[in-house]
Amino acid sequence: MTGRDGGADLAPLPGESPIVVLVRPQLAENIGMVARAMANGGLFHLRLVAPRDGWPLERAWYASSGADRILDAATVHPTVADAVADCRRVFATCPRPRHVIVPVHTARGAAEELVKICRGDEHRVAILFGPERAGLEAEDMARADTLVRYPLNPRHMSLNLAQAVMIMAYEWWNAAEDQTPPRQFMTNETSVATKGELDNFLERLVRELDASGFLDNHPKRAGMVRNLRHWFNRGEVTTQELRTLHGVVSELSKGRMLRGRPAEEDPPPPWLEETLPR
Repeated sequence: MTGRDGGADLAPLPGESPIVVLVRPQLAENIGMVARAMANGGLFHLRLVAPRDGWPLERAWYASSGADRILDAATVHPTVADAVADCRRVFATCPRPRHVIVPVHTARGAAEELVKICRGDEHRVAILFGPERAGLEAEDMARADTLVRYPLNPRHMSLNLAQAVMIMAYEWWNAAEDQTPPRQFMTNETSVATKGELDNFLERLVRELDASGFLDNHPKRAGMVRNLRHWFNRGEVTTQELRTLHGVVSELSKGRMLRGRPAEEDPPPPWLEETLPR
């Protein structure tokens, strides 16, 4: 929920963006949830073709989770032809296109095509979504020049209206607006340690391992040190984690005797025996 009177401060993005056309929608709540999905994907223009219960419907605003301005600006049309009369391109979502010769895109492919249309010649384009129960009829799809089919589990390809719009809105946002890198490393208030900081820690760790006798097996020493270096360089260690590790090494370097526990009373665990020098 937005928590703001009148909903979120939504407005159309600069230039052309796809128009969502709901053909004969049945429930006010579904229309509201469609507006919510559109807001998440940066879509604003909503047209309703012959809504079953009329328009406006107060319950739609309750279900929109703050996408009020999309509903406020929505227009009502008697037919699909009227709803798309000012568009140069019309896409239509459909589960199983039959007996038609027409380009068929996935949602992702359709989004890329929509970006070219809207950002290139700035042509107005609409996407048709059918009624909740049966979807678009053949006459509705005959108004479209391009079909969109979602590649979902063939054993269960059942989406409600808002879900269908959400998939298309998500793909549109990713293709048109989103600049988020595909992978990020969350460090919060710290940062990834520099190679110099890692070298400083590893040099100290190796000194302490030499002093403790862990690296006394000279034929294997170089490989063991190299493995430690690979491990720490691979892990995107943060500066905070290095400070913690420095503290660990400081405590370990004081030796068991400072804690009053002779080594022979506290043998190493079985999983560590293979790493100990012989």
